[in-house]
Amino acid sequence: MENNLAGSQRRRFSLWIAPAASLALLVAFVSGSGCSRQIDTHDPSVIANNVRLTPAQRQSIHLYTVEPSRFRRTVESTGVVDFDNDQATSVLAPFSGPVSHLYVSQGDEVEKGAPLARVDSPDFSAAISTYQKALATARTDRRLADLDKDLLQHNGVSQREEAQAQTDATNAEADRDAALQALVSLNVAPQTIKAIDQGRPVAPPQGVIRSPVAGTVVEKLITPGELLQAGATACFTVANLSRVWVMAQLFGADLAAVKVGDPADVATGIDARTFPGKVDKVSALVDPDTRAVAVRVVVDNPARLLRKQMYVRVLIHSSFESSGLLVPVSAVLRDDENLPFVYVAQADGSFARQHVTLGYRVAEQYEVREGLRSGAQVVVAGSIFVQFMQSQ
Repeated sequence: MENNLAGSQRRRFSLWIAPAASLALLVAFVSGSGCSRQIDTHDPSVIANNVRLTPAQRQSIHLYTVEPSRFRRTVESTGVVDFDNDQATSVLAPFSGPVSHLYVSQGDEVEKGAPLARVDSPDFSAAISTYQKALATARTDRRLADLDKDLLQHNGVSQREEAQAQTDATNAEADRDAALQALVSLNVAPQTIKAIDQGRPVAPPQGVIRSPVAGTVVEKLITPGELLQAGATACFTVANLSRVWVMAQLFGADLAAVKVGDPADVATGIDARTFPGKVDKVSALVDPDTRAVAVRVVVDNPARLLRKQMYVRVLIHSSFESSGLLVPVSAVLRDDENLPFVYVAQADGSFARQHVTLGYRVAEQYEVREGLRSGAQVVVAGSIFVQFMQSQ
């Protein structure tokens, strides 16, 4: 009976220890498997994840050896096209009255002195009347002054009276010149002014607003029937569009790489054409809403393809020299999470996927800040084929 009891206890111990041993073995296996996967994740050269190509396939790819390079950064930003305010003129109403006719529309090309609008203004009648009166008074006072000067020589008037006559004549001539200038500012035709000087009757001319410069009518701010106020109502904006401003926005480290005089390229995205320009001004203020700094780029626009409020891409080529590792743009691919990577040649002839941290773009190359070492060979032609082979 004792032997039976001892055998029963041994069987129960064996049944208990077996699952425990199995559990320990399972834990050890899972732990070992986990360690193996962790090594695969952090080591890009693990053979199981690399791509191997046949000698014939190797002929279709090209490698690039990464080496330290000196370069100038290209800072990319967005911008908005604006008029060159140094070549744009706001046309104010030179006289008061209602608009009776418009001669131009927005976008029309005009020459200097071209009519823009007609205004039924009473200012002309008042200005012509003032000039006629001032002209007559000046002539009369000058004749009296000359007469008193002759009488003074014959003791006909006192010296004081002669001096007063000369003063009156000078004041009258000053009033005449001021009235004449008022007619000129109203763009009264020279023929009309000549007729007034000759004493001939003239009809009040129509008020015509004329362009002070040659250019394009980029803004039309008035409509027929609108009442204008002299010197206060803005009527048109005429601008020379052969050169425009592009206002770009820069942030943080990009700002330190840009200075006045740096060359730039402006792209509209409509086609592959770019417009060369130059950084003209870097603002001293930060926009409180966007925390950006405005940079003004002056761009020639001979074909008038750049237009106000157009959104463009701006590439500013920094004049400051930097150093680092560069790879061709064709070497950089993106994974499913849009993270950049390259394929690096390994010692055993395979190719490993290596994620990289990109910096600035320099022409057709990217600056690589992390992920590559000097001397590494990356695939630059055929990298998409290598990616395809890895996915098989």
